Amino acid sequence: MIPPFRLKTLICFLLGFLLLLLGGASCSLVPDRDRPDSSRPNIIFVMTDDHTHHQMSITGNPLINTPNLDRLGREGVWFKNAFCTNSLCAPARATILTGTLSNVNGILGNSESKDRIERLNAELPTFPQLLRQSGYQTAIVGKWHLPHDPRGFDYSCILPGQGLYFDPEMIEDGARKSFKGYVTDIVTDLALKYLGGVDPEKPFCLVYQHKGPHRPFTPAPHHEDLYSDQDFPYPETFDDDYATRPIAGKAVDMKFEQSLAKDYGDALDGMSERQKKDWIYQRFVKDHYRSIQSIDEGLGQILDFLDDHNLAENTLVVYTTDNGFYLGEHGWYDKRFMYEPSLRIPLLARFPREIEAGQVEESMIMNVDVAPTLLDFAGIQIPDVMQGESVKPLITGEEVEWREHIYYSYYENSWTLKDFTQADLSDPSFNFFTAHRIGPHRGIRNDRYKLIEYYSEQEYWEFFDLQTDPNELKNRYDDPAMGGIIKEMTTQLRKTQAKYLDTHTWDRLAKPNYN
Repeated sequence: MIPPFRLKTLICFLLGFLLLLLGGASCSLVPDRDRPDSSRPNIIFVMTDDHTHHQMSITGNPLINTPNLDRLGREGVWFKNAFCTNSLCAPARATILTGTLSNVNGILGNSESKDRIERLNAELPTFPQLLRQSGYQTAIVGKWHLPHDPRGFDYSCILPGQGLYFDPEMIEDGARKSFKGYVTDIVTDLALKYLGGVDPEKPFCLVYQHKGPHRPFTPAPHHEDLYSDQDFPYPETFDDDYATRPIAGKAVDMKFEQSLAKDYGDALDGMSERQKKDWIYQRFVKDHYRSIQSIDEGLGQILDFLDDHNLAENTLVVYTTDNGFYLGEHGWYDKRFMYEPSLRIPLLARFPREIEAGQVEESMIMNVDVAPTLLDFAGIQIPDVMQGESVKPLITGEEVEWREHIYYSYYENSWTLKDFTQADLSDPSFNFFTAHRIGPHRGIRNDRYKLIEYYSEQEYWEFFDLQTDPNELKNRYDDPAMGGIIKEMTTQLRKTQAKYLDTHTWDRLAKPNYN
């Protein structure tokens, strides 16, 4: 009897010989998923932490010089209107991995308590898992910040939790290991080392994620004096009085002088509250900008590696962050609220083989679109469970109908409006799950208007005309002139909730032991 593998070889040989005689192609025993295939792009996905949408010189920001981020935009596409769907670290990362919103993937916030335990839905496919199954080499280096070990990666070297800026401990394929140096440089070195060892016969996907510029915004030593000879201008809303937004007015612990004074110790001795606010702003925001510089330098090394090894043409590079951030807008730091600084995110992509250079895409993109887009470029079927849309048609010249609004839903700190308006915020017992007491809210935004619902036992709404009020200072929800538009957008909000399976998430949150 002929052994099965020999029989298969014989049949394949005969078929190949016959096809050759007929002018056809020979048969291969190599499975499709392992066949070297230049049509499948390599993928490098780069993500930072708390990088604002305008902190790139490509946006016209005169305070910063980011030649390598700009290079991605010049040689590819800058998505001018990109947004997160839940402005927190862990939820954004889960959304990007799974292509699903927080209410589906299970990561609603950064916090856990006895009443709420969050785990990423293990049944959901992630883009690294699907790429790996299709024959990609996969790796992650840098920040992870999810409550489970990385899944779908051949290699991982991640920071535990937030990690440290200097001499961090990292977890390499499950084993803890100490590294010396500045974390941004270390993560870049790990990325370069991985790229230098990939199998050239198979496509790769590298997830390359930085700790920076997350608080405490510690810059590299060679950037410590950057901006020391200048004062940054203060945002137009730095002294916001929150006159028409009572919920925003209660977020006192997001104010510079309220929460950050302890970070600077004796340096603030003898200062008035106003002097503290101004001093902290200059130091805090400059350190944030300084941290961005090392990230840009690291990205430049990655792009140079691709050039030097003839990989640039067939490598899709995507850059984004987990969420936006307040750098003095409304007198705040941090994120969470559905206002523009924390809602909008930077998003850049370059793939010379298929993406025409120099594009500025105005369509409204959400971070839930990242996973479908990567899979689409890789030629992998997008699972039905993914709620985002591939942006590939938008940037490769195809005709496509696109969304006219984006959706946002924030779940942490599930208490009532009464708690906000009547509680003594100086009372230590008023702490709930996190230090930042921003209640659950959701909303939609189109190219001009934004509607926000703060939901609980009582309701409070905000409505902004971004064309006449880009800083979102005047809540016009009770303006009779806006009544028709508000009614239309409220109907659209409910339809969008249903579309994204988010209609009853609040009901589940209100129950104890949510899992």
